[in-house]
Amino acid sequence: MRIFSALYDWTLKWSKHQFAPRVLALLTFAESVFFPIPPDVLLAPMVLAKPKKAWYYATLTTIASVIGGVVGYLLGYFMFDAWIQPIITEVGYQGKLDNAIAWFEQWGIWVVFLAGFTPIPYKIFTLSAGFLQMMFLPFLIASFVGRGMRFFLVAGLVQWGGERMEQQLRKWVDIIGWGLVALIAIGYVIYKA
Repeated sequence: MRIFSALYDWTLKWSKHQFAPRVLALLTFAESVFFPIPPDVLLAPMVLAKPKKAWYYATLTTIASVIGGVVGYLLGYFMFDAWIQPIITEVGYQGKLDNAIAWFEQWGIWVVFLAGFTPIPYKIFTLSAGFLQMMFLPFLIASFVGRGMRFFLVAGLVQWGGERMEQQLRKWVDIIGWGLVALIAIGYVIYKA
């Protein structure tokens, strides 16, 4: 089944739209607070579509992500007990929150940097940083550095790879997509066992 090829082509086509930067900023903001899909899935095709705007898109993504992180921080700081905690428990994320709190206790500010740079859910750490009343300025700096490094790396690699990378990605996108689905399914089975 070539479902991922069709999705890839649709995303590439849509990434050229005049409103794509606004959607990228909105997606990035939402991902930092609650949305599960990382902005890289739109950032990469947008850079492929317009390589000369790679640094603009990386900057836009970084700023929108950090603003979303600040909202997550404020939600954790002011509304955790009354509003956030019940939702986390209801959707089954209590274990992830407990892990985030343990990481904060062990690593401090470095956890925000790590969550900003890696695929670890950044939103869990923005809420946790607010709930644990982490000092705001170090949180902000770690968020800018971690998120900025990630999005500039993605934009730079995609810009550098250019047309050649796009052709290889198109060739392998269905295998990569189904492989990722299989890994998620295996991870879920292992997690539930």
